[in-house]
Amino acid sequence: MDLSNIGDLIGGLGLFLLGMQLMTNGLKRAAGQTLRKALEAATRSRMRGLISGTAITALVQSSSAVTVATIGFVNAGLLNLGQSIAVIYGCNIGTTMTGWLVATIGFNFKISAFALPMIGLGVVMSLVGGEKRYAYLGTSLTGFGLFFIGLSFLKNTFTGLENSIPFEAIGVTSYGLALFVLAGFVMTVLIQSSSAAMAITLSMASTGAIPLAAAGALVIGANLGTTSTAALSVIGATSNAKRIACAHVFFNLITGGVGLLLLIALADAINHSGINQTIDMVILLALFHTLFNVLGVLIMWPITTPMVEFLKARFSRGDEDLAKARYLDKNILETPSLAIDAMTRELSRVSRMASTLAKQAISAEISDSAHIRSQAQIINKLIVEIGKFNQKLAQQQLSEESSEILPSAMRIARYFNEMARLSGLIVDYSERFSQISDSNTQKDIYDLKKITTKMLDAAMIDDDSDISSSETRKVLHKLENKYQKIKQHVLDAMIAGRLSPDEGTDLLDSLSHIHRLGEQAEKSSRYWSSLSPIKHRSPVKERPEPDVMEPQDIREHSEEPGNERSETTTEAKKTERSSDEPVALN
Repeated sequence: MDLSNIGDLIGGLGLFLLGMQLMTNGLKRAAGQTLRKALEAATRSRMRGLISGTAITALVQSSSAVTVATIGFVNAGLLNLGQSIAVIYGCNIGTTMTGWLVATIGFNFKISAFALPMIGLGVVMSLVGGEKRYAYLGTSLTGFGLFFIGLSFLKNTFTGLENSIPFEAIGVTSYGLALFVLAGFVMTVLIQSSSAAMAITLSMASTGAIPLAAAGALVIGANLGTTSTAALSVIGATSNAKRIACAHVFFNLITGGVGLLLLIALADAINHSGINQTIDMVILLALFHTLFNVLGVLIMWPITTPMVEFLKARFSRGDEDLAKARYLDKNILETPSLAIDAMTRELSRVSRMASTLAKQAISAEISDSAHIRSQAQIINKLIVEIGKFNQKLAQQQLSEESSEILPSAMRIARYFNEMARLSGLIVDYSERFSQISDSNTQKDIYDLKKITTKMLDAAMIDDDSDISSSETRKVLHKLENKYQKIKQHVLDAMIAGRLSPDEGTDLLDSLSHIHRLGEQAEKSSRYWSSLSPIKHRSPVKERPEPDVMEPQDIREHSEEPGNERSETTTEAKKTERSSDEPVALN
């Protein structure tokens, strides 16, 4: 192989990979929500998961895209681990479609006769289509043409290679076959594409550069090489992603080992049978690739349940602690709809944590302050992670509707962060509450805490929550009335001498924190429906505009502790507006 052939190999491989990328991206964008809907069918049974994984991967020509979507569905609770593993099995079968494309079209037609017109037509469709579906189909068509042109270069590169390297002699022994498996593995790891490794193998086989058994060993090695992609993709990912990647590795290792044993047992017979002279060698390899993966599914299917139980017990330490985001996975960023679902689910989790912490702070003793502050720091860390995920998601190609969701998500996250901060402040006043001797004030404090707790329960967001804005507004109205009443009682007690000025000021501060805690919870529930698709959102009349305040929204107290005595309506309005503005999250 001279320098010219090496250049053709590199260029052909580059064209092939570029074509695969364009084809996959175009098909994914053109499919829209089809991939999501098809995966939803996998929720019914493992067999449906297997069929869905096979069909979708064959359609979009990307097992990684389907794997990422599957991880997103598992994180969102739409697929269980067993169903997702069945989808991964299907992905391995679906990837064999690349071999069939190469075998049936790539080497049986004059490529330039149809590849170049496909590229030209695809580019025109992309240029004139804008954001329409046929523009994405044009991108896919362009990639399809580049795919076959790259394949043509690869085939020409390996013509006559058998005269330079004695592959025939190497591939007849068990050690030789193991060497070819290693070569296929290394090749896939280096180029991070089992489809490209498969194309190189088929190109070599079509020119007779390697014997049939050696080519089969390369195919097994390429299958094993995809485990590196799975392993690299889950570094720093969620527990579910790691479990799915492990299942992928187990599948490929076990089936690869079985396939290699069968190949070693039959290698001599295959090499001396002359079968490659009567049957198209490339077709035979594509068939072997398919049968090999189907055999893997048949072997793994009976042991899937024990494997699921084994994996569920793994990757739970450190990755699933409270301070670690449970649903945010970098692998699903390229699928915005799934990424938004994951972020929404993480926010729902933080809502439960913040509400629980707030209720603990309201009823806590002063000795609980360290625990309360520790939990508040955990929530703060989660909010920071959500913010970073939000920023990365904003860098993707988003629809207008998805782009509008991101600011609302950060607004809600800011409310949860404020609830955690207030919880840390409230617990410091618990001793002050116990020292109040005035019975009327004690009863008012109890009532305010009770209404605030009711607000926290009403506004807490569950994964499938259907929060009624009108109900939370009613509770907020009661909370506001009670707060104004107790505030007046405290002021009267200070004037009458039942409370010292210092005691009264501290009490007003603490009551303001409790009152504001309820407000932040109500705001989070009010904006929650804006995270859903438009067709699922609450009616607009139940969701007040952010900058429009109803009469009961006009407060006399300031946002900052200690400023409750500001009595002007103008100052109250400024305060209310400032509460919705984002603050730095440390």
